[in-house]
Amino acid sequence: MGVFDKVKDKAEQVVGEAKEKLGQATGNRDLENSGKADQVSGEAKETGHDLRDKAAGAVHDAKDHLRNRH
Repeated sequence: MGVFDKVKDKAEQVVGEAKEKLGQATGNRDLENSGKADQVSGEAKETGHDLRDKAAGAVHDAKDHLRNRH
């Protein structure tokens, strides 16, 4: 995962947490729920990027292994 993607995903989670807490403090359910959604979205994106990177690494390793066999 690129550093920029990782920072973006973490920022989305942090903003979501802040929105959730502000919503709780003010009794604003919409803001609280929006914050929860932002956190889940950021976590899902982060997981997706991690999986993509692991898959790319596995493909690279497999190619290296095949190249070294010949």
